[in-house]
Amino acid sequence: MAAFVALGNRFKQAANDQIAHEPRHQNAWFSPQNVRFALQNWSDCLTLPQLSAWLDGYQIADSPTQKNIGIIMAGNIPMVGFHDLMCVLLSGHRALVKISSSDKILMRFAIDGLIEIEPRFEERIEQVELLKNFDAIIATGSGNTSRYFDYYFAHVPSIIRKNRTSVAVLMGKENEQDLVALGQDIFTYFGLGCRNVSKLYVPEGYDFIPFFDAMEVFSDIKNHYKYFNNYEYNLAILLVNGTHHYTNGFLIATESQSLVSSIGVLYYETYASEQDLADKILAAQPNIQCVVGAENIHFLDAVPFGLAQTPQLSGYADGVDTLAFLNSI
Repeated sequence: MAAFVALGNRFKQAANDQIAHEPRHQNAWFSPQNVRFALQNWSDCLTLPQLSAWLDGYQIADSPTQKNIGIIMAGNIPMVGFHDLMCVLLSGHRALVKISSSDKILMRFAIDGLIEIEPRFEERIEQVELLKNFDAIIATGSGNTSRYFDYYFAHVPSIIRKNRTSVAVLMGKENEQDLVALGQDIFTYFGLGCRNVSKLYVPEGYDFIPFFDAMEVFSDIKNHYKYFNNYEYNLAILLVNGTHHYTNGFLIATESQSLVSSIGVLYYETYASEQDLADKILAAQPNIQCVVGAENIHFLDAVPFGLAQTPQLSGYADGVDTLAFLNSI
């Protein structure tokens, strides 16, 4: 545990260092701002109180039977695969890590730092291009790749993750502070993460003017060429098809029953009552990572506005307890 606390201190320093600028040369979506956000968030999590509170809920053997755990990492947002690596190491197993080509700089920075702090981890972390001789698998990918993973890794215990997204519930009574916080959940990482809000559930007759007024504080996002190219492309499609939409010059809101929207686009769906809303959320639940909303939505386990991208260590992807899985094999 001490090694991860020391690594958290390194992440805090790195958030203000040159490493925050390097990944964008490999992956233009990894802007310095987003890399700093990820490093700072990990630094906040990797403290002795946070780690102790998380691990106290598990019975981890002092000398577990060490297994080789293959980890296929995603690369949609900075260091998204680090939690899986940490779980494997803390449970006493050996990690065979296939790093995403989109996130090599940061993940290698994290692994090299961990080994430098605790040299014994060098024997327990192997970076590979081809997975073999594994006893279990943790793989993260798209809906299409998950079907391949399910077939290819059917003979071993596995956690196979597929595309998920997050949604937000608006009641029409939110103040500007609430809506600006929601903007963080929408725009952080350019909307590429599973915890990014890609859809709003709004009451019938919802007025979008206050919402778009609050979004103006995020207008700098249009200066990112990849984001703005996507925004303009998706706007052109809506215009050509004559699809009703709202836009403020860098974000589009259009009505759809779908969950996952394109970059620069936010879907919305109206509800007529609390029961109607609850039914819609329940039907979509298998594809939802988290629901964002006011804490007084009594029938939802909602994440408060602005906190979707700062999960706790126990906030497992897809709701699957990775440590419990690793302790069971």
